[in-house]
Amino acid sequence: MAKTSSDEAAGNPFAAMLEAQARWAEMMFAPLPQLAKDGDADAPAALSDMQKWAENATRLQTMWLEFCQSHAIEATGEMMAGDPAKWFAMFETWTQQLPFADPAEQQRWWAESAQLWQALMLPQGEDDGSEGGALDLPREDRRFADPRWREQPVYALLHQTYLMLTERVLAMVEKMDQVDPAKREQLKFATQAMAEALSPANFAATNPIVLDRIMESRGESLVKGMENLLRDIQKGQLTHTDPDAFVLGENLATTPGKVVHETPLFQLIQYNPSTEKVLGVPLIIFPPWINRFYILDLNEKKSFVKWAVDQGLSVFMVSWKSADASMKDVVWDDYIAAQIEAIDHVRKRLRQSAVHTIGYCVAGTTLAATLAVLAEKGELDKVKSATFFTAQVDFSEAGELLHFIDDQQIAAIKSLERDGFIDGRYMAATFNLLRGNDLIWNYVVRNYLLGEDYTAFDLLHWNGDVTNLPARWHQQYLQQLYRDNLLVKPGRLEALGVPIDLGKVDLPTYIQAGKDDHIAPATSVWKITENFGGPMRFVLAGSGHIAGVVNPPAANKYQYWINEDEDIGSLAEFREGATEHPGSWWPDWIEWIRSQDAKEVAASGKRKPGSGKTDKMIEPAPGRYVKSR
Repeated sequence: MAKTSSDEAAGNPFAAMLEAQARWAEMMFAPLPQLAKDGDADAPAALSDMQKWAENATRLQTMWLEFCQSHAIEATGEMMAGDPAKWFAMFETWTQQLPFADPAEQQRWWAESAQLWQALMLPQGEDDGSEGGALDLPREDRRFADPRWREQPVYALLHQTYLMLTERVLAMVEKMDQVDPAKREQLKFATQAMAEALSPANFAATNPIVLDRIMESRGESLVKGMENLLRDIQKGQLTHTDPDAFVLGENLATTPGKVVHETPLFQLIQYNPSTEKVLGVPLIIFPPWINRFYILDLNEKKSFVKWAVDQGLSVFMVSWKSADASMKDVVWDDYIAAQIEAIDHVRKRLRQSAVHTIGYCVAGTTLAATLAVLAEKGELDKVKSATFFTAQVDFSEAGELLHFIDDQQIAAIKSLERDGFIDGRYMAATFNLLRGNDLIWNYVVRNYLLGEDYTAFDLLHWNGDVTNLPARWHQQYLQQLYRDNLLVKPGRLEALGVPIDLGKVDLPTYIQAGKDDHIAPATSVWKITENFGGPMRFVLAGSGHIAGVVNPPAANKYQYWINEDEDIGSLAEFREGATEHPGSWWPDWIEWIRSQDAKEVAASGKRKPGSGKTDKMIEPAPGRYVKSR
């Protein structure tokens, strides 16, 4: 027997949220016919408003019923692919361990609450000592910057109480000395995430801006918000930007090039030269397989790829395939083998003995292992230099992602596997959670509660263009690297039949870290310098994991720090003696690349992919793999 909508909502968090919103809207609309009374001079306008309200109420109710019947919930009670209900299971262990205040702490809370309530509920401009009736609020937060949060005492009281309680709960977690420090940090993170979710700004009935928009639009904003919400639930992912604003190869990833090599795991793109001469040593970029490569080729103004080509480099880019059921047995060895295959292919294609390499994020971690494998085999001379963008090899200080890496969380992540891979939407939700206010709740308010139109933003489009991950390797990565930190322990890991020892990597290395990086903290990236041999140049860039890397010189944004002292023992020492330089670090990098080998050759022959009759190409850039879902 099919479930009723009420039964469905009881067993499904998203369904319950939808039904609650529909009922709330119905209750809000119900009194509206009383607005137009017989004999009112404004009766025609009021009747018109009533009609608009009624139409929007009907649209909301119809959307909800149609969604329940045709999309959201089957007779089994299960949601569609990308079921958001599973996300709650990932954090169940946190919610069970959240702390509660002791009696003395509760008394202090009540006392401070009473003082706050008394201060905010006094008549404005009389006894509160403020000028012109303005409320003097003890706590500030950008979520409540709009004057409407202060103009009405009830909303001021609401958000100030929320901020006070959040502050107190987090302080209480901080004082849990009897708890293991790592567990305490995990609890602190979980508590912060829950507090962000419970903000009064995130609920229509407690957000004055949302209520004003509802009244101004006669309920139209609720209808648009519901449309946005239902659409996101159907695709199992929060939308940040206009989904129709960007097309790969047209206004994203537009640097001209050709796919010159292809395997079941990756495509290799070679970009067309833009200079008459190029450096003899080519460059291969290994982007992370947890994202699409075009973060380095967003558009002409932001593209690292185009900029590198314009500097006279022969640039190759690896485009990883998004995992599917055919990749259920893929492990780290396969990615290391792929990097070596790409290196050998470029060397053979351009008849060069060595290549420059770049590894970004997890692909940088893998590049470190690849270099160690080559060193063990006596083949490290295939690589002229290695550059690392926000990459880690020692995960002892890997930042907020460590909150997801205990045995319980790893087991929860494993439960998300299907057909041998993990849906990229779960990873996207995880990374968004690290900056919940900016990447989740801000858009919940804008998209669902205010019903605003989506903007066109290439970076956010890329952020939502997720890739699936091979489940077997993803589990090993979390366990062996993040949890057990085996990569920096010589011989504890092996790949392609040889032990991995980073201490044998002895070649010129350029290491870039982001000052505000929350995914690969600078303190963690720095540890590469403690594990490699050979000359190293460490650069600390302004901003974080993305903007710290994608910072073209023409933008004149941020800054970077260099310390030329060759005897530096820690990141703190680096900072103390570092010189700040304005703008992008890219010019420093290309100068360093040229210092490794400045020899140039003509940009002809196979330096121009597909220019000769015998140089048959697979397809134009950006290729098929980056478009696969």
